[in-house]
Amino acid sequence: MVTFVAMFQLGKTLVSEDIIDKDFVCNLKACKGICCVEGDAGAPLEPEEVTKLEEIYPKVKPFLRKEGVEAIEKLGTSIVTDLGDLETPLVNNHECAYVVFGENETALCGIEEAYNKGELDFKKPISCHLYPVRTKDFSEFTAINYHRWHICDDACSLGKELQAPIYKFVKEALIRKFGKGWYEELEKVAKKI
Repeated sequence: MVTFVAMFQLGKTLVSEDIIDKDFVCNLKACKGICCVEGDAGAPLEPEEVTKLEEIYPKVKPFLRKEGVEAIEKLGTSIVTDLGDLETPLVNNHECAYVVFGENETALCGIEEAYNKGELDFKKPISCHLYPVRTKDFSEFTAINYHRWHICDDACSLGKELQAPIYKFVKEALIRKFGKGWYEELEKVAKKI
């Protein structure tokens, strides 16, 4: 079955209407951050983030688990996949090497933990900050889509309960990625839709 999603153009971006129409708020109490543990790949990285991770690693390292440090020191602060994609390394082909476990075994980001303690000015990779929004760069535009994953069903339920559309949930990340002016234009489109 093929599903078609309506999209609209905003500057040099092509945006899925799902980020306006669908509700989403991460529910860490329910999912325990499983998105950082499940899957078969690390978090997607942008080229400049590869350099940033190398630069900040000494400040992030004290916040990481022994297994994460071992993976990073063996594989590097980032990896290049067989397809040429840039990603965070994994621990034993499982969780992201930057994952730490907090209260009730909830997966958290060691980079973000260092940021929250004032050690860094870099919160976390933009792909993690934007989630469940995924971006894909093409020669003339960037596609912005909603990534559906069954492990986020609780986030969809909480978003619906709070009446929080995806674009509002990831507002800070969208502004970080595309700028405040772009986000203000997105809000105008959302009001029309």
